[in-house]
Amino acid sequence: MIFSNLARLLAIVALVLGLFRVLLGFAIATGLIGPYEAALARYAGSSSSGQVIDGGIYTILLAVALGTLAEISFSIRKRSV
Repeated sequence: MIFSNLARLLAIVALVLGLFRVLLGFAIATGLIGPYEAALARYAGSSSSGQVIDGGIYTILLAVALGTLAEISFSIRKRSV
């Protein structure tokens, strides 16, 4: 039970962080938070805004997979009780 709750919590945190990274990548790419090179060095630490966006998308996909596994765990536990 603790692992299911922990998985759900980690999925939510990963989803929020992934969305933040994607939005940060788009903000850097459009120059919304400053000049491209300066914003990239200050906020992202990557070589391009595309890498920031890709990392965010991968984090979101991981969060969706982890959340799905947590929901399956809750469903199986509810069905067996």
